[in-house]
Amino acid sequence: MYAIVKTGGKQYRVERGQRLLVERLPAAEGEHVALEPILYRSEEAVFDKTGLAKVKVTARVIAHERGEKLRVFKFKPKRGYKRRTGHRQELTRIEVTELTLSGGSRPKAGKETSVVAAPAQATATPAPAKPAGEKATPAKASAAKPAAAKPASTKAAGAKPASVKKAPAKPKKAVSKETDDGS
Repeated sequence: MYAIVKTGGKQYRVERGQRLLVERLPAAEGEHVALEPILYRSEEAVFDKTGLAKVKVTARVIAHERGEKLRVFKFKPKRGYKRRTGHRQELTRIEVTELTLSGGSRPKAGKETSVVAAPAQATATPAPAKPAGEKATPAKASAAKPAAAKPASTKAAGAKPASVKKAPAKPKKAVSKETDDGS
């Protein structure tokens, strides 16, 4: 059984009892810290949010240390530019003490969810029924189509119209190669 945890912008594969060096944690020596699991593996892999909420990874802070010195040397030839600096990273040594998957309650299959009703749409009033002896005549095409709304003046509103066409690109001039015969 192991887990992959995230701390300090890096990911580590950890098992119970394992010691590792991570970026500086804001906990004092001897304190226990909870690490964020990304994956848990025993018989099956758990990597979804609901499953990872049940995973508990705890580590004990053993010591705070500093990494080895890294030398940074900048140099630009023919310009007389040389800079030498160094860097030592602040680190924390931890030991993984607990790696468990709690058997919390799973969501019930028959659980109801609340559904918000959609707003009622406007319905057209039905045409009056004609007596049985008369034939139904088709409605005129102009009555079936809604009247087209005229667009508002765009200059007054200060907005650009929805469909603005660009001017067509200018055709390229044809280049002809003329040869002089000299005659």
